[in-house]
Amino acid sequence: MSDKTTVLLSDVTIKGDVIEKETLITDSKIDGDITSEKLVTYPGSKINGNINSSSATLGGASKGNINSDNINIKSTADVDGVLNQKNLSIEEGAKLKIKAETY
Repeated sequence: MSDKTTVLLSDVTIKGDVIEKETLITDSKIDGDITSEKLVTYPGSKINGNINSSSATLGGASKGNINSDNINIKSTADVDGVLNQKNLSIEEGAKLKIKAETY
């Protein structure tokens, strides 16, 4: 079985929910909920919706609740919402307006 990765570049805009069974890497604008096994967002990304994943690495802007076992917030991130996670790491310089809950 091969690992599948979906990449959405900066010129992509999606209105609606995105479901990816494996890895989603995005630098795009998404107006809707994201469900994926692993999510990686880059500095150009803007996500307006909830995120459900096993692992989320956030480098761009996101507004919405995040449910993930592991959340890694990069210095370029701008995160607004409720985080629900087991493990959380935050790099210096990230912009945060969050409430974090550990489960």
